Amino acid sequence: MSQDGPRLLLRHLGRRDYAETWAAMRDFTDRRTPDTPSEIWLLEHDPVFTQGQAGRAEHLLAPGDIPVIQSDRGGQVTYHGPGQLIMYLLLSLREAGLGVRALVSAMENSVIGVLAEHGVEARARPEAPGVYVGEAKIAALGLRVRRGCTYHGLAFNIDMDLEPFGRIDPCGYRGMAVTQARDLGIDVPMAELARSLVGHFCRETGYRAETSD
Repeated sequence: MSQDGPRLLLRHLGRRDYAETWAAMRDFTDRRTPDTPSEIWLLEHDPVFTQGQAGRAEHLLAPGDIPVIQSDRGGQVTYHGPGQLIMYLLLSLREAGLGVRALVSAMENSVIGVLAEHGVEARARPEAPGVYVGEAKIAALGLRVRRGCTYHGLAFNIDMDLEPFGRIDPCGYRGMAVTQARDLGIDVPMAELARSLVGHFCRETGYRAETSD
């Protein structure tokens, strides 16, 4: 991990409501100045379907009692719930020296690196951003850029109920298979996978992570 790169504050937020967290990300982005350190927020969400800016109603097959929120991130519909590791990236692209495509690649490579540590081969797909093991998706990505800064980020399936993914066309793809770390034989605490994910991300981007008080 870089010792002289830009500073990145790491916040562990536990389990949070999606709408409240989304509002907090927008507020942080609107209030930040050139001197505001970038942050990573690590958390889990209560069950929710979120539609990205490209989302279409026909991809919501049977949401049932799970709420649906129209979000301002990129992409289409996905599911968040307990047991899924969320990593939100509140970054300055200028500070990071990255374009959006390079940041997306760094996110994908970070998940791929975590899985490789546990003997699981994963890959990215240029036509469908995210991380896949075989044909099954294990991590979804979605970003918003405002005032040269990013928010939203990635969702990494660790040990969760995958049934709600069957109520949607994940990321707009009918019948897309979804998997998670537990089903691939990775039986380690989410906190350990989160540390590994942040470490890989810092190596990919040159950031220097510090845990916030």
